[in-house]
Amino acid sequence: PELSEEPPAEMVKMTKSKTFQAYLPNCHRTYSCIHCRAHLANHDELISKASDPSSVFQNTVTQVATGCCQVTFLLTGLHAVADIYCENCKTTLGWKYEHAFESSQKYKEGKFIIELAHMIKDNGWE
Repeated sequence: PELSEEPPAEMVKMTKSKTFQAYLPNCHRTYSCIHCRAHLANHDELISKASDPSSVFQNTVTQVATGCCQVTFLLTGLHAVADIYCENCKTTLGWKYEHAFESSQKYKEGKFIIELAHMIKDNGWE
């Protein structure tokens, strides 16, 4: 076999980007990751505590990464959900509702569930 006389392709050095930490305003009550104290959500974004031991938040959760989507049967029916992770310490915090198969559950789509065991209250709680 003949050797190619073309120069080898350029090597691209892959570097891990620095983790960015966003901080929610100190004037608001916030929830943070219990493991690393990264801010996760503003208390004003909390929708419900009815699904203990979890809390339901709207779309505005900060510093979370979403894993692969999986279809699973929950107490409220069939849903497509994805685990969510703290971007800072990589701890699994809960899940995100990607798709609800039952029309009565469509309001959950795009909402985040953060388990109470993985968050702590910060700023202005009495």
